[in-house]
Amino acid sequence: MKKYDIAVIGGGPAGYVAAIKGAQLGGAVVLFEKDVVGGTCLNRGCIPTKTYLKTAEYLHNIRRAGERGIKLSTAGLAVDMEAVVANKNKVVKQLTSGVAGLLKSYSVEVVQGTASLTAAGKIACNGKVYDAQNVILCGGSRAGILPIPGAKGNPNVLTSDGILDLTTLPKKLTIIGGGVIGCEMASAFRAFGSEVTIVELTDQLVPALDTDISAELKKALESQGVRVLTGKKVSKIGARGRAAAVFLEGEAEPILATKVLLSTGRFSDLECLGELTDKINVERGKVIVDDAMRTNLPHIYAAGDINGRFMLAHAAFKMGEVAAANAMGHSETCDLRHVPGCLYTLPEAASVGMSETEARKSHDVAVGRFPLRANGRALASGEPDGFIKVVIDKAYGEILGVHMIGGAATEMIAEPTVMMAMEITAHEAAEIIHAHPTHAEAFMEACADALGRCIHLPPKKQ
Repeated sequence: MKKYDIAVIGGGPAGYVAAIKGAQLGGAVVLFEKDVVGGTCLNRGCIPTKTYLKTAEYLHNIRRAGERGIKLSTAGLAVDMEAVVANKNKVVKQLTSGVAGLLKSYSVEVVQGTASLTAAGKIACNGKVYDAQNVILCGGSRAGILPIPGAKGNPNVLTSDGILDLTTLPKKLTIIGGGVIGCEMASAFRAFGSEVTIVELTDQLVPALDTDISAELKKALESQGVRVLTGKKVSKIGARGRAAAVFLEGEAEPILATKVLLSTGRFSDLECLGELTDKINVERGKVIVDDAMRTNLPHIYAAGDINGRFMLAHAAFKMGEVAAANAMGHSETCDLRHVPGCLYTLPEAASVGMSETEARKSHDVAVGRFPLRANGRALASGEPDGFIKVVIDKAYGEILGVHMIGGAATEMIAEPTVMMAMEITAHEAAEIIHAHPTHAEAFMEACADALGRCIHLPPKKQ
């Protein structure tokens, strides 16, 4: 029987990157994937949703074309959901095929099927047992379904996986859960023409966001016609004729919806642990690992959503690389202090580092803000809403956190992420010459504002 240097279970962002990294380091690698390589990100998450949101952005801009002197001769806009789905599938296929081609180019053996551990270094798949010196568990995650009475088995209730294949636009869409996925789907389907309601249990949308950014996001969604209900708990889901009826605690009348999206997060998929389920340390449904991505068992690593440290594809990429390097005898750790988070709504939002509330617990902070309506590029682009917020340590100017909402936020967040990783201070950032006019200037201006010397804002009141 052939013995591999590395066996990777799961071909998502952590898995396929781990497999390629292991091969680059000279290892014989086998990768097991039960579906299509690319995982949730390429097939059901990041890429499909961003394809939908780009379509939504087109619609948003077309509807506002009159503001820029563009006269449209059409009587109105209509969305062909079958074409929207087909375009999404085309993008997904191109990317997943590209990943498959990369794996082949590195001589990674790909086995199609559901794999699980039978013992340390032993993996069962399709009735065959494979032997490997090291195993990297990259089982990914699955859509979370809360035990809401009436949700299970209801054809009008969808998860984040199912909603991406709807070929008929729902007239009324109610989204349970105002996290990242819920807000992104609200942005997309409202632009497509659905009447959208978000029901969020906590007092703010996307609870992990800085409170100022969350408040601005709520305002933006409501201005687009999305109904946002925060601090509300769903008690059950019933039916009124063909419509779903979403009942809220303390409310007499339900919200009627054509479709209901359960968007209450994702949970680590531990199926790949197999017969070692009781031997690998797990806490709150997530595999426990150290900074080298090692589990408590020798030669077994876990990377990506399965360990729950950051359920983000770009974090999974790094975790997969570190796990593979260590499996091949290197000594690397994964620094997850500066992982940016992005929200691809209209407008976009992004953040890296501590929120203002978190930073104040351990630092004497100064906060700088720069409104995008004072930024020439944002104004010229018709995207004046939003701002950049920078939280710094007063004593040294260390950048502790950056939070932004605006048209190009998910691209702009790269600059502060690099600066924070390289320990560049706000003093230095404020002095760097940025191209004009660009959205990125706003970050420089926010750093200057935190220091009390922003040129393009009035002086702060003492």
